[in-house]
Amino acid sequence: MIELPEEIEILKQTVRRFVEDEVEPLAYLIDEQERVPDQLVKKARDLGLFGLTIPEQYGGSGMGPLGLAVLREELGRTNMGFGSFFLLNNGIGSKGILYQGSDEQKEKYLPKLASGEMIACFALTEPDAGSDAGAIKTTAERRGDYYVINGTKQFITNGPVADVATVIVVTDKKLGAHGGISAVLVEKGARGFIQGKEEKKMGWHGSATGSLIFEDCTVPVGNLLGKPGQGFAVAMKTLAFGRLGVAATALGAAQRAFEMACDYASQRVAFGKPIAKQQFIQGMIADMATEIWAARLMVYTLAKDMEADLERNTEASMAKVFATEVAWRAADANVQIHGGMGYIREHPAERLYRDVRLLRIVEGTSEIQRIVISRKYLSNPL
Repeated sequence: MIELPEEIEILKQTVRRFVEDEVEPLAYLIDEQERVPDQLVKKARDLGLFGLTIPEQYGGSGMGPLGLAVLREELGRTNMGFGSFFLLNNGIGSKGILYQGSDEQKEKYLPKLASGEMIACFALTEPDAGSDAGAIKTTAERRGDYYVINGTKQFITNGPVADVATVIVVTDKKLGAHGGISAVLVEKGARGFIQGKEEKKMGWHGSATGSLIFEDCTVPVGNLLGKPGQGFAVAMKTLAFGRLGVAATALGAAQRAFEMACDYASQRVAFGKPIAKQQFIQGMIADMATEIWAARLMVYTLAKDMEADLERNTEASMAKVFATEVAWRAADANVQIHGGMGYIREHPAERLYRDVRLLRIVEGTSEIQRIVISRKYLSNPL
C-alpha cells in the first residue's frame, strides 16, 4: 500500500465519490450520446477539477504530479471521455504556458483555465507526424509583429471545442527539431483558424477530438511561448507530464476491470460452483492483481519523483507503456471472465474495453515508448 499525503488522500476519496455518485450513473448515456451533460461539467467546475494542478496564484489548487496521478487514476475507473475537458487544463493544455509562458500570458490564460472558463488543447500530431515530433510540417512565418501559421493538426483532444491551443510549429526549417521548432498560442476565433468537426471514435465517447486547420492564420508575436526554437523542448517536457497522466488513467482502468472481474467470478455459477473456484479463472485474477500492483508502484514512484522536480522522461515512458499494456490485458481478461455478458454494449466491461484501447496509442504509442527507453539504456546500461 502506498501512503499518500493527507490532502492527496482527501482528493482521492472526493473524486472517488464524485465518480461513483455522479459520473458512473451517466456513463452509459455519455457513451451513447457522445457528449458530457452540462450538469456534470458544472459539478466538475464546482469541485475545482479544472484547476487542480494550476498554481494557487492563478486560481488553481497548486497540486503537482502526485495530485494529477490520483485524479487521473480515479477518472480511469469510469467513462474516459468524461474528463477530457478538465484533464487537458490540468495537463498538456496548460503546462506549456506554465513552463515557458511570460507573466502576461500566465495572467491572461491560467486563471480562466483554472476556473473552466476556457478549455485548452495541445496540438502536436499531424497527418504525417505523430510520434515523430521532429517531422511536423505546420509552419509559422514571422511577418512584422505577427506570425502567419499554415498547416493541419490531427487527432487533437478538445480541438473542436478549445478556446486556446498550444500549437507546435516550425519556425526555421533549416534547424528542424534542433532549434527550429517553436510553440505558439492560438485562440478560438483567430483569423484563418478552423476547428474541425468531431471525429467518431471507437471509445472515449464524449471527448471531442478533431483537426485544427491553419490557413494563413495570423497571431501576434506575443503569442509565442518562450523564445523561438524552444518548442521541441516544451513539447517533450509537456509530454512527459502527459505520459504520467495516461499511465495513471490506465492504472485506474485496470483496477476497475480487476474489481469487476472478481465480483462477477464470485457470483457467476457454472457446473454447480462459482467460476472463481476454477483454477483457470484464479490464474487470470492472480495475473491481473500482480501486474496492477507493479503498475501502481511504477506510477506512484514516478509521480513522487516528478513531485521532487527530478527529470524522469525515460521513466515516464516506462510507466506509460507498462501501465497501459497492463490495463489492456486486464480489460481483455475482464471481458473473457464475463463471457457473452461482457460483449454486450450496455455492459461496463464492453465500454472499458473500448476506452482502454486508446491508451496504448495516445501520448506516444507503446512502440515509440520502447524506442525511447532502449535509446537511453543501449548507451547507458542499468
